[in-house]
Amino acid sequence: MPTTVRVRPVRLLIIEDNPGDVRLLEEAFDELHANVKIQVAKDGAEGIDAVGRAGAGGKEAAPDLILLDLNLPKVSGHEVLNKIKSDPRTRHIPVIILTSSRAESDVRRAYQGHANACLRKPSTLEGLLTTARDVKNFWMETATLPT
Repeated sequence: MPTTVRVRPVRLLIIEDNPGDVRLLEEAFDELHANVKIQVAKDGAEGIDAVGRAGAGGKEAAPDLILLDLNLPKVSGHEVLNKIKSDPRTRHIPVIILTSSRAESDVRRAYQGHANACLRKPSTLEGLLTTARDVKNFWMETATLPT
């Protein structure tokens, strides 16, 4: 079965306040040779701004995919998710929750807010590499992302 090769890199927005997690994710996608262009927002307010600038038809292209932490400073991940999914210009963007929260209520609330997936943030480098590989394999190679 022929595989379609994506020419343009996937524009991935990572909304994460932990610089160590961001660095590990960047390294994991690099190690996986993912065809990805990563933009980082270090808190919820920056995440909303990044998505809003693109959604407003500005010069910036909207992300193809968003990895969103729930426990963020300034604006919570739940609020960021609600903002993205309530705006008709951005609601089509798949949002994957990547959180260390173990609370069932956070998972339920994320799906009620129309998250496309919830993943628990692994506690090891190997686990994070596996998670990045899963995201790459499904969201960047198997799923068809909106353009």
